[in-house]
Amino acid sequence: MENLDLLTDLGERSGDIALQCSETAGFLGELTRRIHDDSAHLVELQSTMQALAVSQNESVLAAQELSLTARRAGQIIAQGHEAIGRSLGQVTELIENVTGLEGHLRQFLDVIETVGDISGQLGAIARQTRLLGVNAAIEAARGGEATQGFAVVADEIRRLAEQAGESAASVGDKLGLLDRDARQLIGGVEANILRGRDVGSHIDTLRVSMAEIASLVTQFGERSDTIVTCTDEADGDVAALRQGLARFSQSATESATRVETARGHLERLEGMANAMLNTAAHSGHVTRNSRYIAFAEEGAEEVQALIEGALAQGELDMAGLFDTAYRPLPGSEPTQYENGFTAFADRFVQPLLDRRTAQDSAIVGCCLIDMNGYLPTHISARSQPQRLGQARWNMEHARNRQIFMDSQTRRALDGDGDFFLFTYRQDLGEGRYRALRSVFVPLMFGGRRWGLYEVGYLI
Repeated sequence: MENLDLLTDLGERSGDIALQCSETAGFLGELTRRIHDDSAHLVELQSTMQALAVSQNESVLAAQELSLTARRAGQIIAQGHEAIGRSLGQVTELIENVTGLEGHLRQFLDVIETVGDISGQLGAIARQTRLLGVNAAIEAARGGEATQGFAVVADEIRRLAEQAGESAASVGDKLGLLDRDARQLIGGVEANILRGRDVGSHIDTLRVSMAEIASLVTQFGERSDTIVTCTDEADGDVAALRQGLARFSQSATESATRVETARGHLERLEGMANAMLNTAAHSGHVTRNSRYIAFAEEGAEEVQALIEGALAQGELDMAGLFDTAYRPLPGSEPTQYENGFTAFADRFVQPLLDRRTAQDSAIVGCCLIDMNGYLPTHISARSQPQRLGQARWNMEHARNRQIFMDSQTRRALDGDGDFFLFTYRQDLGEGRYRALRSVFVPLMFGGRRWGLYEVGYLI
């Protein structure tokens, strides 16, 4: 009797150990999942860093090219500034020459006016001389033969006077034309002088602008050198960051491997503890699990009778019962499936599961699981219509028609025995688990192993 009590106590303690192992394994599994997620994000970050490194290298090259361009621009500006300065000086001298030309032209006008006056005086003298010649000719005619020689001289004087008058008139005409042309030239020169003065102001502005450009190019060169220095420093920082990410990625991978190894050890320990718990449950001694084992065996017997009766009456056939061509329901999240047994299970098995679940407040739920982990139906509270875009809610309240598999369920599906008592983690989705104890009772139809009847409960 003491040995049975010791075995029972050992089994219960093994169950507690299995429960703790299950919870710890769940935590480690979630940790592994998060590490893998972080590693995936780290891979993306490394890819981004690689792209950043390429861009950074391009920035360094661009900055160096920018610095070279700034130097070349400075040289070109310096050379251009010198050439433009010389050209502007020459233009300034030309403007000064044009401005000085005005004075010379005005002096030339004065000379023309003086010559015009002389030409006028010559014309007047020619007219007086002509009158004098006429008078002399008249007097010579009066003198007769004695004054014939004088008459010839008088005629010659008159002729010369007429030629001088004509020459004076011709010179006056030419001087008038020359004066007109000179005044037009002076008008053009004056206009050019005004333009030259405007050009002079623009030249001064251009000199200032060239000086400002030269100053900006100098600043541009200085900034370019600063950019080159900064990009070189940033390139080193990017390289160091890439190395750090690579080391962190390697460390994360190693940590995930160690955690996964530890989780494997815990799962094996959980399996050993569950084996001890199951062995103690088969000792025949009454434990706190005995009540739920009896519930599971009675429920499995009732389900067995229900399905066998349906097969016998033709309400269900073996092909539909063992159908594994699971058809996904469009838009379901998590994915739900239908097969040839789903409709029958919802209609006839679900009420039985609801009634069996209500037998004890510690029972979380009763369900059927086929050999692939498919639940054709569940209790009503866990078979609600899915809500669009609420995968977390669906995972907890719409567990029917889904496929679940864990190590303990797989062990019960593959094991030989009248029932199996295991502690396991119920997957609630998104890394959430709940530690349960479950009694699994095998279901056989037509000599074939269909799956399990399960009663999950909290202790």
